[in-house]
Amino acid sequence: MLIRQLSLFVENRPGALNAVCQVLKKNGLNIRTLSLADTREFGILRLLIKDYRKAEQVLTKAGFTVRETDVLALPVRDVPGGLAELLDVFDAAGIDVAYMYAFPFGCRGQAVMVFRLEQPELAEKALQAAGVPVVSDADLFD
Repeated sequence: MLIRQLSLFVENRPGALNAVCQVLKKNGLNIRTLSLADTREFGILRLLIKDYRKAEQVLTKAGFTVRETDVLALPVRDVPGGLAELLDVFDAAGIDVAYMYAFPFGCRGQAVMVFRLEQPELAEKALQAAGVPVVSDADLFD
């Protein structure tokens, strides 16, 4: 079954991602998962949101350029070669993969988001000061 994904162009500047999140927050819209790819001047934020129609309306009204795309969500076995099994099917059918991203349904009952940060040590200190736990690699892959 196809799922509707929203894609937004977001300026590559501090606070731009939060601006999107604040619009969604104000309107009671939860992000199930996301992907963010950046260039020097802008990023493409891809979102899966249950009420995508409302999300598109409020984001467009807030001045964001929003595009809808159909995507497939497929379970992948969590074993070596799990993804390769799906890609074998696509290859056999001559299907090209444009892009993909993943999201876990949980790590010990919690979703895990991974961020690449310019100053990870500073971020860790700030998270620790705020009482926000950081998942270690042992916790993530255990």
